[in-house]
Amino acid sequence: MNSPVEIPFKSFIQLKPEENTALYLQIVFEFIKAIQTGFLPEGTKLPGTRILCKVLEVNRNTLIKAFQDLESQGWIETLPNKGTFILSQQKQKNKAEFTTLKEPNQSAIDTGFTFQRSTILENPIEISNLPYQFNDGMPDLRLVQTDVLARLYVSKLKRHKTSKTYEQIQLRSHSNFKTQFANYLNLTRGIRISTSNLLTASSHEIALYLVTKVLINAGDKVVVASPGYYMSNMTLTNTGAQIISIPVNEDGIDTKKLKEICETSKIRILYLTSNYHYPTTILMSAKKRIEVLELANKYGFVILEDDYDFDFHYDHNPVLPLAAFDTNQRVVYIGSFGKSLPSGFSYGFVAAPADFIKELEKNQNILEPGIDVMKEQVLTEWISEGEVHRLSKKNKKIYKERRDFFVSILNEKLNGKIKFKIPPRGLAIWVEWLPDFNLIKFQKECLNNGLFLPKTILYQTKDLTATRLGFGHLEKEEMEKAASILKQSLEAIL
Repeated sequence: MNSPVEIPFKSFIQLKPEENTALYLQIVFEFIKAIQTGFLPEGTKLPGTRILCKVLEVNRNTLIKAFQDLESQGWIETLPNKGTFILSQQKQKNKAEFTTLKEPNQSAIDTGFTFQRSTILENPIEISNLPYQFNDGMPDLRLVQTDVLARLYVSKLKRHKTSKTYEQIQLRSHSNFKTQFANYLNLTRGIRISTSNLLTASSHEIALYLVTKVLINAGDKVVVASPGYYMSNMTLTNTGAQIISIPVNEDGIDTKKLKEICETSKIRILYLTSNYHYPTTILMSAKKRIEVLELANKYGFVILEDDYDFDFHYDHNPVLPLAAFDTNQRVVYIGSFGKSLPSGFSYGFVAAPADFIKELEKNQNILEPGIDVMKEQVLTEWISEGEVHRLSKKNKKIYKERRDFFVSILNEKLNGKIKFKIPPRGLAIWVEWLPDFNLIKFQKECLNNGLFLPKTILYQTKDLTATRLGFGHLEKEEMEKAASILKQSLEAIL
């Protein structure tokens, strides 16, 4: 197994001895941030304190004190004769399952050969069977029009046979799909692309992986916003890139800080969750959008724009992505399509210069060599006949009603305890808590009361206690009950 010392701690554990905050508290806050953003996934084994204090250049007693604080808060656990791990709910289960199989000095799950293991790509997603739960903003699968898709799919399968070869059918089907899809993106996002500027993938995650594989080499400097999107941070870190975090202000990322970094370092990529920052839902101002494009042109970095929830905007004039105003071809635009469709019908996509798309296709041919002809034909028909637009319009009306109801419930149940802004798009609300309390204790109290809060929606630093509460998957009665549990749990720990 790769040594945990190989984890690039200094790229995301940034200590400032000159500040007034005690150094051990800085370590605590930096580790919590690294866990929440996905740099240290659950189950990651940490180096020993003697080794880690050398890596971070701190006194061992200071590090031990920080670890004791992290363990008391429930962020890490120390197992005798094993080491210290980022807390995992599965660890005790796995321990029990394999205890009787262990030989002396041998792991029970050792294989007969060695292989590379990733400490970065551990899945941070937690699963619960509790009746009430929040997520980071997922759609409601109960709203999916499965019957309509099923009819279209069956009709395609029943059509008469053709004399054309399967390869000819694939080529024509994919060409028609890309044409309709490009037209759809041009109409909804204003990005003005042709099929040569478009790559479609089976998922958003595959699209992001392909882009990072082609764009990033080990050691490249990649700027991300903090707090940021844990899944993309995992993918970016896995490339071997040096991650540099910049703060987010009330009107978007700190462009002054970005400029300072550009003046002293060669930046390869600026990763942005488009105009509405994840997780805070903050809208980047028009001024800053222009500044980012100008900085990219001046300093030669690529803007990797991840538009994670464009489909869920609630106004008539949505803010268009940076890609719509990119005249210098510095933006690689990634998004998803069909989040409201049944599992298996959604797509990820990349819109970028044609020569870059060609290179992505070479790599995609290894990961996804085949084309699902039936799926593409069904979606081509859905787009061309306007069914996608009708479904989107219908769902947006439902989600807007849910957003407004959730806002009213939060104001009613937690008035004086929280502050938030009503997001003009998306399926989650960024809630900052006014009382000072421990989010892990709060999570456990909610769990005892029947409400699940995954750690991926919890954000706590010395200056911030916040949660990203997804409402899209909840009906009104479920929202009301969940908010009541939030209130009850908060009162219990304060």
